[in-house]
Amino acid sequence: MLAGGALAGCTATGTTATFSDPLQPRGRLRLAPVHVSEDRVIRVVAGLRPYRPGGFVVRAERFGDKTLVHNYGHGGGGITMSWGTSHLAVDEGFVGPERDYAVLGCGAVGLATARLIQRRGGRVTIYAKALPPETTSNIAGGQWWPASVFSAKDATPQFIAQFERAAKLSYLHFQQLSAPEYGVRWTRNYSLDEDDLGGSFLFNRLAALAPERRTVPAGEHPFGRSILQYWDSMMVEPPIYLQAMMEDVFAAGGRIVVRDFKSQSELQALKEPVIFNCTGLGAGELFGDKEMIPARGQLVVLLPQPEVTYNLVSSWSYMFPRRDGIILGGTFERGNWSTDEDPATTAKILANHKAMFAKLKT
Repeated sequence: MLAGGALAGCTATGTTATFSDPLQPRGRLRLAPVHVSEDRVIRVVAGLRPYRPGGFVVRAERFGDKTLVHNYGHGGGGITMSWGTSHLAVDEGFVGPERDYAVLGCGAVGLATARLIQRRGGRVTIYAKALPPETTSNIAGGQWWPASVFSAKDATPQFIAQFERAAKLSYLHFQQLSAPEYGVRWTRNYSLDEDDLGGSFLFNRLAALAPERRTVPAGEHPFGRSILQYWDSMMVEPPIYLQAMMEDVFAAGGRIVVRDFKSQSELQALKEPVIFNCTGLGAGELFGDKEMIPARGQLVVLLPQPEVTYNLVSSWSYMFPRRDGIILGGTFERGNWSTDEDPATTAKILANHKAMFAKLKT
């Protein structure tokens, strides 16, 4: 499972990696194992993804004497899609430099929106009820891949086109931030699913955003299965990235005000003539979006292992190594509003990952 969603796929057929492949080391592929055990757990966290089956909303509308630009509902792809949907939103609502703009929300989407306004010369105030490290974005796994953003059966062709454009824009924006100070790096993703990734919806639509997609045949990889597939992507470490983004907002003259808006009338009282709504799940209540639902995700974090430098994913689990720990996940519970740890879910995540790494031959 990719950061809380199902693996999706590419029409282009993946290349089989063999001993003659210059991108694959000679001899059998070796991967450092993750040591999965209860006594290595350092924390368990749960968060609520702002999920809309029909997909995110990027739209401008009149709001009394103001302009309101929506940019919310990213599901399991909030960090991944943040720069792309914010690019589209700012295109909709930017009215010129030396103007005042309000941004609601200080997660990945709100921060990207603020920075794009600042880059065009606008003055920004972010209003948010929670700041990093207390945002939903802080609980994300951090793999760059637009997983669980929408339901393919509920999305319109117009949305799919908007989604593809936003994903491609975000992919390019994040490449400009690929540096240690932003916590963004390139990494390899290994998939334990034996179905060809090329047959899935997302890889089909976004083939160019999954470079180096290849297949390692049986006997040349350390897992006891017929094939192992991989591709390269960026990895975003939320604790580092979100703090760096806040510092960039401040450095460019932005303001951040802690405030929880309870009604639209409170928003209309703001001095800024243009408001960007990046409130995530909160947009459901504040703006009456009945399609917004929580999709709960729980992560189990193990002690860091610097020798583990790859992501491992399947249709039911995922492992991402970060500086602050080994991230284990694999839940997407629609309609569950609880942010408390569920011990049964913790046990299941640990058991699934123990089984995954028990098959790894070192």
